[in-house]
Amino acid sequence: MSRLTHRLMSSSAALAVLIAFGVLAAGCAGTPAAISDIRYDFGPPNPAASAGSGPTVKVLDVSAPATLESDKLVYRLSYADAQQIAAYANSHWTMTPSQLLTQRLRNALSSRGAVLTGADGVSAPLLKVDLSEFEQVFDSQSESHAAVTARATLTQNGKVLGQRTFIARAPASSADAAGGAQALAAASDDLVGQIGAWLGVQALVAAQ
Repeated sequence: MSRLTHRLMSSSAALAVLIAFGVLAAGCAGTPAAISDIRYDFGPPNPAASAGSGPTVKVLDVSAPATLESDKLVYRLSYADAQQIAAYANSHWTMTPSQLLTQRLRNALSSRGAVLTGADGVSAPLLKVDLSEFEQVFDSQSESHAAVTARATLTQNGKVLGQRTFIARAPASSADAAGGAQALAAASDDLVGQIGAWLGVQALVAAQ
């Protein structure tokens, strides 16, 4: 075998190795990109009870402060700096927490009676919910819980019928975004249940 042929074969072999390495590297680099943005919601709604005959209620869109009006999954390291909040880089909600909570609330209350939005031209009791806390709180590096707080105000014909602040907590099964999302969904369902129970004992006048 000539020296030139040997060089060509060596160069070809080296090129093949480089190409193979490049393909593997591209594959490895592509794998995280495919799962770099995981989206969470509250999961399937809880089975609704049979439709009741309660009064019609208008449920406005849940409002929230600017820090919660995004799809970020927020957490707080209470064991390190309780005044500082952060958000997961590669995990988000499918929509803002206030939008997810609005859907859950309207779905739950619809089992009690007709649920309308603020745009409906019907005179009916009006429920306004202001979300003030919605985050995963780390009590230590390995333990965390969901914290959800909201204030509900019920009015009719410009008169306040009732107002109450609701607090819900739920432990996270894991100290990561997945555990936080699951716990926040559970706490949100608890909060919605509390609001529904409170609304059920209010003296409401049927829609006109």
